[in-house]
Amino acid sequence: MSSVVRRLVVTGRVQGVGYRISCAREADRLGVQGWVRNLADGSVEVVAAGPPEPVEELTEWCRRGPRGARVERVAAGPAADTDFPPRFEILG
Repeated sequence: MSSVVRRLVVTGRVQGVGYRISCAREADRLGVQGWVRNLADGSVEVVAAGPPEPVEELTEWCRRGPRGARVERVAAGPAADTDFPPRFEILG
């Protein structure tokens, strides 16, 4: 089975609303590996790896985010990372 690695940068009101923990829970539910972290500019970065369908489902979830978030934009592209922990992680 093929897998993809995608990097997302999510902008809007996405910090201070539980975005990272909600994203990690959704990724775990979907069986997606990778990580999520806050960026200094107020956006959130997500790197997701796994089969194409679950990664796409997580990407769609990122476009909505958790209750309280107001996602304005999701920039998606390939990611260079290839070494992931067994579970989706929340970084610093």
